[in-house]
Amino acid sequence: MPSYWASCSGLCETVPFRPLRAVATAYVEFFRNVPLLVWLFFWYFGAPEALPESMRQWLIHHGWNFWSAVAGISIYHGARMSEVIRSGIQSIPRRSSRRAFQRVSPFPRPYRLIIIPIALRLIVPPVTNESLNLLKNSSLAMTIGVAELTFATRQIETYTAKAIEAFTAGTVIYLVLCLSIAFIMNKVERRFAIPGLIARGGRAEH
Repeated sequence: MPSYWASCSGLCETVPFRPLRAVATAYVEFFRNVPLLVWLFFWYFGAPEALPESMRQWLIHHGWNFWSAVAGISIYHGARMSEVIRSGIQSIPRRSSRRAFQRVSPFPRPYRLIIIPIALRLIVPPVTNESLNLLKNSSLAMTIGVAELTFATRQIETYTAKAIEAFTAGTVIYLVLCLSIAFIMNKVERRFAIPGLIARGGRAEH
C-alpha cells in the first residue's frame, strides 16, 4: 500500500500540470511532517470517534488496532517514499527528459516508456533505506496493542522474566530481517544498474 500511494504522488509531483503537482505536494508535506506515532494514535483513538457507536464497537472487536497501524504506517511511509520517487525522476538529466518529451508523445507515454524505467533504477538505494525504516518503525505499532515483534518480545520477557534472552532474540530477528532486505535490494541494484548513469559508491559517470 505505501508503494501504491508513493508511486502516484511521486509521479504527480513531477508532471507539467501545476494543480496536480500542488495536490501531490500538499499530501506529501502534510503526512510526512507529522510523527508516525501521532498518526497511529490518530487512527486508533481519534478516527473511530467520528463513527456511530455500533460501527465503533464492531471495529474494536475486529482488529481495529491492526488496521490502524496499517493505515498510519502506509500513509506516513507512502508520503516519504513519494519524495524518493520524485527525486529519482528529477535526477534524470534534463537533456534526457527533454528528448523523451520530444520523441515520444502524447504526454503520458514519455513517463511510461522512458522516464519511469530509468527513475526506478536510480531510486533503488534510497528505497532500500526507506524500506528498512518502515520495517523498524513497525515496532511503534505495539503502542496501540498490535502483537508485532517488539510486542511479542516484551510479552515473553514479562512471562519468563528472562529479559536478556528475550530482547536478544528480538534484536537478532530485526537484524536478520534488515540484512535480508539490504542483501536483496543490493542484488536488485546491481542487476538493474544503468552503465554510465549509475555507479557503485554513489557517483555517476559523466
